[in-house]
Amino acid sequence: MNGRVVGFELNSQQPEKAIEFYSNVFGWDVAEPHWDYWSVSTSETERNGMNGGIAKGPNDYPHGTRIQIEVDFIDEAISSATKNGAMIVRDIMEFDEFYLAYLVDPTGIGFGLIQKK
Repeated sequence: MNGRVVGFELNSQQPEKAIEFYSNVFGWDVAEPHWDYWSVSTSETERNGMNGGIAKGPNDYPHGTRIQIEVDFIDEAISSATKNGAMIVRDIMEFDEFYLAYLVDPTGIGFGLIQKK
C-alpha cells in the first residue's frame, strides 16, 4: 500500500478569511474556488512544499486540518482502517481525477484517503 501523505485540507467556516491570511503571511497561491474548495500551491521554488487546499468546512468537519493519504486501492485501505478501529465519516466520493473518502482514526484524528484514477 502506498500510504504517502500527498496533501492537506484546511477547513474553515470563513474560508475567504483563511485564504487572505495564508496568502498574505506565507505567500501561498490560491486558485479560484471549485465546490467551496480552493486549491493551494505552497511553493514554486526548488524547495517544493506540499500542496493542498482550503475548504468551507462541512457540517461533519466545520474546522480543522486533515492530511490526505494516497493509497493504491481505496476499498482495501478503508477495510484495513475500519478493521483497526477507524470510522468512516464520508464514504468514497468520485471526482474527475481521483476517489476520496474521509475517516477518523481510533483517537479521533480525521484524515482523507485518496486514490488516483
